[in-house]
Amino acid sequence: MTGTMRRNLLLLAACQALGQAANTMMFAATALSVGTFLGARDLATLPITIQHVGVMLSVFPTALLMQRKGRRFGFRLGSMLGMCGAAICGTGLVLGSLAVMCLGGFVLGYAVANLQMYRFAAVELVPGPLKAKAISWVTAGGILAGVIGPGLVRLTFDQMAPIYLATYASMFVVHVLVFTIMSFIAFPPPREPETVEGPQRPLIEIAMQPTFIVAVASAMVAFGTMSFLMSASPLAIVGCGLPQTEAHFVIFLHVMGMFVPSLFTGNLIGRYGVLNVMMAGAVILALAVLPAMAGEGAWNFRIALTLTGVGWNFLFVGATTLVTTTYRPSERGKAQALNDFLMFGTTASSSFLAAFLLDRYGWFTLNAIALVLIAIALVSVAWMRFQQRDTPAGA
Repeated sequence: MTGTMRRNLLLLAACQALGQAANTMMFAATALSVGTFLGARDLATLPITIQHVGVMLSVFPTALLMQRKGRRFGFRLGSMLGMCGAAICGTGLVLGSLAVMCLGGFVLGYAVANLQMYRFAAVELVPGPLKAKAISWVTAGGILAGVIGPGLVRLTFDQMAPIYLATYASMFVVHVLVFTIMSFIAFPPPREPETVEGPQRPLIEIAMQPTFIVAVASAMVAFGTMSFLMSASPLAIVGCGLPQTEAHFVIFLHVMGMFVPSLFTGNLIGRYGVLNVMMAGAVILALAVLPAMAGEGAWNFRIALTLTGVGWNFLFVGATTLVTTTYRPSERGKAQALNDFLMFGTTASSSFLAAFLLDRYGWFTLNAIALVLIAIALVSVAWMRFQQRDTPAGA
């Protein structure tokens, strides 16, 4: 890997750190901030759900715009909309309006759709054999997000009235920083699909490949389970009588679990194979449910959410690596968009159901339902491993 490649990846990882920090702040602060003016706890995660809907609806225009205008143009536009979304959420908090906060979440969805494209942009900055390592490097930027995001929430949540207003102001500043850093990354120039060697297949043909199905299903489970538990955990923690600062700390542990493994996930994929790492991720997600179902003490939440983060990392990085093997360069825009559309459709549903199920049935039942999602990934990856049992480990 050349010095220029390292520089570009490190800058992209810095954008990942800041962008993911802003997204983490949304998760950590929104349900609790809505709770300051809205009595119905089952609607507290609605702005987060609407954000995921915004992501789902943004992935196709985002991917196609980047294919035509280039990564830098698309990413900077996403940062600008991130600033707008943070400002709208803050305005909604001041007005005590759930509808305005949902609008802010929807606008932030476009910014998050761009954030999720960082991993695909990383692949384009390095030669083919380094794909998994590049994805892992950029995803590792989330380690700093685990410090910056929850740290900013803890520092700012009570600095302005109403409570959490300063948090949304900090989110605005974070998106300004991402916008600035993007100017210094040397992305490949955009290319028209017809200039890339090879014809384009219909999207349905790409989507019906068994490898694509398993990769997307695994990504859906990884994000769906993570969103299911991460969205509800602040409400569950405070509902158990623990302080709000404990909720911030648990989110910090969760985010660190999500991104610290990225320091070595790429190497694990290279050594043991992508399917083995994905299987390990699904197993860890299943194990994470056990302490959550065993009790509602501080350490139950800490261990469960940390393991959820680790399982998410293995399954998601593996799924992303796997899906990049299923399309041609000329097909990248629509294939990547379909992957993220399906992934965030699941995430939107799970984040909305999280608060509803928590309010109606409790934390234990919420985690029991998560096991059903995880079983889908376990079965899918196990089937693919069986189908490719004679394939070399690095394939």
